[in-house]
Amino acid sequence: MKLLLPDSLPLDPHLPDHVAAVRYDATAPVPEEHRDAEALVVWGSSRADLAEAAPHMEQLLWVQSLGAGADSVLAAGFRPSVRIATGAGLHDGPVAEHALTLTLALVRRLASTAQAQQERRWAPELGGVQPLRPDRGPVTSLLGSNVVIWGFGHIGQRLAGLLQGLGATVRGAARSPGVRGGVVVVGPEDLDDELGRTDILIMILPSSPSTDRALDGPRLARLPEHAYLVNVGRGSTVDEEALVEALAAGRLAGAALDVASVEPLPSSAALWEAPNLWITPHSAGGRPVGAEELIESNLAAVLQDRPLRNAVPATRAT
Repeated sequence: MKLLLPDSLPLDPHLPDHVAAVRYDATAPVPEEHRDAEALVVWGSSRADLAEAAPHMEQLLWVQSLGAGADSVLAAGFRPSVRIATGAGLHDGPVAEHALTLTLALVRRLASTAQAQQERRWAPELGGVQPLRPDRGPVTSLLGSNVVIWGFGHIGQRLAGLLQGLGATVRGAARSPGVRGGVVVVGPEDLDDELGRTDILIMILPSSPSTDRALDGPRLARLPEHAYLVNVGRGSTVDEEALVEALAAGRLAGAALDVASVEPLPSSAALWEAPNLWITPHSAGGRPVGAEELIESNLAAVLQDRPLRNAVPATRAT
């Protein structure tokens, strides 16, 4: 068996003797001489490069994405018989860490502090005596804050523990209500009411037709004016025009986005000019932790015709 490994990160999985690993340039389509491979690991390849190679990889059995989702792989057009798995779980720590960083940056008003530093101004309004929970205005600490994590999977559960450790009250929001990891999770029927009690909304939703602009104008209006928004999921899940309008009108205290509907975000995008908005360039993940172990596990599953870890359902759209 030939297994193609991307050169976009150092990978050295333990492989059986009859499996030959070949590195390929992740910034280009799979070379013609390697399109006879039976297994392909994807990390950093563009959707266009995958789509260019997919129809020609007739012996391919399995594609392992190291991303939390498989959007680009699914859009590439691999044959329906090709088994596809995601890297769900590999990014839990880094993404949770980034989400927490953006949340604290908003709560602790680091943008205003940075501006004051550029002005060489000691800002008394940002220091000294501060209310823990102002009667009007955003929270100044996670202590006692009400945080909703919308998209409560592995990353959400990891983040919930960090937030709770800093004193926040955390609820999840997902398609199915219940209790996960000790956190109450509300379903779609209760989400709007929950938003009305939210100090900080953190979104970790995947991209799908059902999540397209899930946070639209009416739902943004459900949030209190003192609320903060953080999105480390997918840019398509937020109505960016409605968000810009809400920030400009002061109907939202602030926001932090690691993702955008179009990436790279064009210089002409209105988001750049929105007040009280942090933008990071899709940098929450980018560090798949445990990738080699996942490759080894799923390779063994393919060779033994067992179910894959993080398998995309065989009924996926192609």
